[in-house]
Amino acid sequence: MGAIPTQRETTPRAPGAPAHHGAEPRTTVRATLSGSPLAPGSARTLVRAAFREWTELALPGTEHLTDRLADDAMVVVSELVTNAVVHAGTDVELVCRLEDTRAVVVEVADHHPSRAPRDNSGEQAYETPEFGRGLRLVATLAEAWGVTYRTGTKTVWARLPAEDSSAAEELKTYEAYETYETYAGERGLRVAQILAPEPRRAERDRDWLGRGALSFLAEASDLLAGQLDEDLVAALAGQLIVPRLADWCAVWLEDEAMGRGGWSEDAGAGPRLARVWHGSENRIEELRGALEKDPPRPSDSLRPVSYPWPADALGPDGTQGAALAYRLIAGGRPLGTLVIGRSGLPCFPDEVTGLVEDLSRRVALAIGAARQYARQATISRVLQRGLLPGAVAEIPGVHSALVYEPCDKGGPSGDFYDVFPAGDGRWCFALGDVQGKGPEAAVVIGLARPWLRLLAREGYRVADVLDRLNQLLLDDATEAADAAAHALVAAGGRPGPVGDGPRFLSLLYGELVPFDGGVRCTLASAGHPLPLLLGPDGSVGTAARPQTLLGVIEDVTYTSESFELRPGDSLLCVTDGVTERRSGSVQFDDGDGLATALAGCAGLSAELIAERIKRLVHEFGGRPPEDDLALLVLQAE
Repeated sequence: MGAIPTQRETTPRAPGAPAHHGAEPRTTVRATLSGSPLAPGSARTLVRAAFREWTELALPGTEHLTDRLADDAMVVVSELVTNAVVHAGTDVELVCRLEDTRAVVVEVADHHPSRAPRDNSGEQAYETPEFGRGLRLVATLAEAWGVTYRTGTKTVWARLPAEDSSAAEELKTYEAYETYETYAGERGLRVAQILAPEPRRAERDRDWLGRGALSFLAEASDLLAGQLDEDLVAALAGQLIVPRLADWCAVWLEDEAMGRGGWSEDAGAGPRLARVWHGSENRIEELRGALEKDPPRPSDSLRPVSYPWPADALGPDGTQGAALAYRLIAGGRPLGTLVIGRSGLPCFPDEVTGLVEDLSRRVALAIGAARQYARQATISRVLQRGLLPGAVAEIPGVHSALVYEPCDKGGPSGDFYDVFPAGDGRWCFALGDVQGKGPEAAVVIGLARPWLRLLAREGYRVADVLDRLNQLLLDDATEAADAAAHALVAAGGRPGPVGDGPRFLSLLYGELVPFDGGVRCTLASAGHPLPLLLGPDGSVGTAARPQTLLGVIEDVTYTSESFELRPGDSLLCVTDGVTERRSGSVQFDDGDGLATALAGCAGLSAELIAERIKRLVHEFGGRPPEDDLALLVLQAE
């Protein structure tokens, strides 16, 4: 059962409301937001930043700031700010406060106190709710919530406990899942279940639809827009529709290659039944079996059409009813069909068909966005595989270990690496970082890595390779600028799309030549974090000197350094995702932090050195790394 709100009209603080005095400045975040549709998103961003800052500062009570509590706070602040914007229409004042009593307090104030916050928890069972279900979420997640009335101001507050709460019992924690995507999906289903309108008597439908439909659609849109998996979108649609708008629903998804009106009788070639939802769980499997035998036929009509009633699958209470099929179309592309059914009615009320039609458009947009994300992720994975070597070459007399963790799993990384034989007893290695990420970074990596291999195998030495690669990047940038200028002239002087911009590259490049008793190493760093050399006795020193980034200055001449790796010596090469890892305002390499960490790795194998440095980098900040991370360890046997 959700928390019961407390309300007072004359006192400065609602009964049970958290006290304001005594809070440390750093534990309180305040902001004034304009009463616009952008306010909820801005509020979520502020709360997310507050949680991150509190964790990095290790303030009292932050040991209880779990991922579940952060997610609860995001939902609560989004609902409270949305409620204030929609129903008050004034600027919104947000306060988020960390209490050392294992709780976070969220307060949202507006300047229209004559309008009470919209919620139906206090209504009689026979009454019709007049608004959306946002505060039901707040009541479910909060330990306590209430309303404070002051002159010209109304404040709605909610206290979220870190543990030992009803919310903790109702919502599963992040640690219980193997991946964050699984956790987010389960949580989305739970939120949809809370948001779904409660079943009422049929004669009250028209009244509720006239008063609460807009709030319901707004909340449903916000929930659907955050999903990146089309099957999860289908599942959420079922949760939102059943049982308030229909007794059951089903979502078929189609391959876009079928085209509008396309259809095939071949098994497996038609639409896929992605989700079936029924108000009674024990009817779902039988209903699914019946619906799979009779998938809806594609139609060019944008209006809902009748669907055969599956009486045999619905038991004695479902012998008669009405079913409608809605085409899911986004951007002119058919994506599937949504079917809803309701027992005991010869037809759906017009208000229900209109509301579901609006909802179906939002479902179609969410499915289209999820598919676009999936296509982009697939392209990025294929592209990423082509930009990186299939395997790291084995070098005689050298143990190697690699850690490569792109920050954005759905797009090409800006970091790259390579270890390859160059002929004549030489092996080469490279660790680079391109300015930016995504397709622009992929273009530079696709240009640089093949040229590195070609120049090395043609016999060019380390410094000469960097000289030529620098000129190559500059020439490529000049050609891109000329092409942009020609396009501008062809467009009659009208500005076109923004170009790729400068293509800078930091690179650590080296050559290894094994010999009896060690390995001869020659390397150069072009704007890259300097490599560190670890001796068997724990001594650490830099193995190169800083030089200019590649692709910045023309006619620059690069130089290289040579030294010998003796048995037990280890060379550590990293990207700035390691050295610039942040914990608040402090970076991992401040005060020679990386050298200190490496000194503690004396006597370890290359694999253990790489693993320890990676672990220390991850543990340095309270949040996951926000930059690509790559490191390479080369250790003489």
